[in-house]
Amino acid sequence: MADLARRVATYEDVLNAPDNMVAEIVDGELHLQPRPALAHAAALSALGAELLPPFKRGRGGPGGWILLDEPELHLKQDIVVPDMAGWRRSRLEVIEDSAFLTLSPDWVAEVLSPSTEKFDRTQKLDVYARENVAWVWLINPRQRTLEVLHLGPDGLWVLHGTYHDDVQLKVEPFEAIEFDLGALWADVRQAPP
Repeated sequence: MADLARRVATYEDVLNAPDNMVAEIVDGELHLQPRPALAHAAALSALGAELLPPFKRGRGGPGGWILLDEPELHLKQDIVVPDMAGWRRSRLEVIEDSAFLTLSPDWVAEVLSPSTEKFDRTQKLDVYARENVAWVWLINPRQRTLEVLHLGPDGLWVLHGTYHDDVQLKVEPFEAIEFDLGALWADVRQAPP
């Protein structure tokens, strides 16, 4: 009975969220998370520094991608904000001057934090699977790991690989270049255990 009485969140709830929160709606429920901590922001910035020149700009790589930090995506009834998302230019040539996109990305990166990991690994992965996002990278700056998930033909996520620490990688969908995973946490001092 309580579920029937629950109010379904709307885009107005997203717009009215406090500025210091990331607002998303999945399954009609508003999810508010605080803005990312510095280790999270450092990993995301370093990921962009590794991927943008060769894949967005074509410098030292093939180009052919549009890559965005924290785009607001309206995917059917859900509103999600991945940490980074990418579209092949064959599917999205240019970005319209709009507050959000409705076209599902080809690749998503989520930087995990204690406050968002459960949501990122469950409800958001379900949305990405439903929307046929082919690749998801789950980055954990505290554990210094990258999990690469690929959407199987049955609509289930398949673990393509798990990488850690300071390895040099060629990993899909960006296997055209080798990048340094350690760059994602190079500027962050680990907290003592």
